[in-house]
Amino acid sequence: MNNSKTVAFVCLHGSAKSLIAAEYFTRLAKERGIDARGTTSGPEPDSEIPINVIEGLRDRGIDVANKRPVLVNADALARAEYIVSFGCDPSKLVAPERQIEQWDDWRFITAHVQHVLERMGV
Repeated sequence: MNNSKTVAFVCLHGSAKSLIAAEYFTRLAKERGIDARGTTSGPEPDSEIPINVIEGLRDRGIDVANKRPVLVNADALARAEYIVSFGCDPSKLVAPERQIEQWDDWRFITAHVQHVLERMGV
């Protein structure tokens, strides 16, 4: 049985805000010895990750050069323990009772990510 926890991060293009959040979440979970990961997707995914995002994450020791933005889908969201959205509404893809956390203040992504880990009790 897999006890890995997933947090689904969603932004319009799946190539910047949600990607940054997912990568930081995955990194922090790994550093804490937690079996958890972040995923990234968007309702209108870009064809590739913008170079400034690739370089910015690379400067922080995170390599996303070979990743590609993906379309958000109901199956992936259903498997996630938490769903976090940046400026888009994926609610039509989830059961009505599912909560979607909105992060409109994306300037503090890393602080928000740490709070998610704390709420997960890890």
